[in-house]
Amino acid sequence: MVKETVMTGRLAFSPSDFLPDAGSGPVEWRIEDVPVPYAEAVVAMEARAAAIAAGQAREQVWLLEHPPLYTAGTSAREADLVEPDRFPVHRTGRGGQFTYHGPGQRVAYVMLDLSRRRPDLRAYVAALEAWIIATLDAFNVAGERRADRVGVWMRRPEKGEGAEDKIAAIGIRVRRWVSFHGISLNVEPDLTHYSGIVPCGIAGHGVTSLVDLGRLVTMPEVDMQLRAAFEPIFGATRLVD
Repeated sequence: MVKETVMTGRLAFSPSDFLPDAGSGPVEWRIEDVPVPYAEAVVAMEARAAAIAAGQAREQVWLLEHPPLYTAGTSAREADLVEPDRFPVHRTGRGGQFTYHGPGQRVAYVMLDLSRRRPDLRAYVAALEAWIIATLDAFNVAGERRADRVGVWMRRPEKGEGAEDKIAAIGIRVRRWVSFHGISLNVEPDLTHYSGIVPCGIAGHGVTSLVDLGRLVTMPEVDMQLRAAFEPIFGATRLVD
């Protein structure tokens, strides 16, 4: 649980900043049992975000996995796509650079009306980082934020002085102050799949996962902790089909 103001290289946020207005209903919490094709997910997200902005749908967090693919954010550099023919490559409107999605990675698409919370993108990214860090803490994993790098990082002293691995990525888009896209947390993906890109444009560090760190957890266990860590920051949830 976030207990105090968090300072990052973005902006500070306090525990109440992203709680919804009084009278708002719970955020819908939806979990997919089978991988969802990326293009299909983007269409569904955009439709849901538009409906939320129009007041026709509730806010939602959509948890899923994708078949193996690479996505290119708005800042992606072509030189960072090392193996362009390895997996499908999707150009997307989210922020950030190249990243990988695939089985064993929990993707959470977060569709929230920030106009009813705090309409501040940098503070929102900091809140997403805090959510991931609190989730990792439930598994005795010490995730950290970096002022100059979005996402959540792990110190890996066993790999050498100053070595760090990324365990979770963040890439968001906002339209009419409704957020979509979101976060990806590595639970047990095939980490060799990252070799086809320079993840997030950062060549000096690696990637890791909960299982790589020796935490033999299941996806339902991760989902449970994600939900428990989400509610103190963003408000109550309600599981839907």
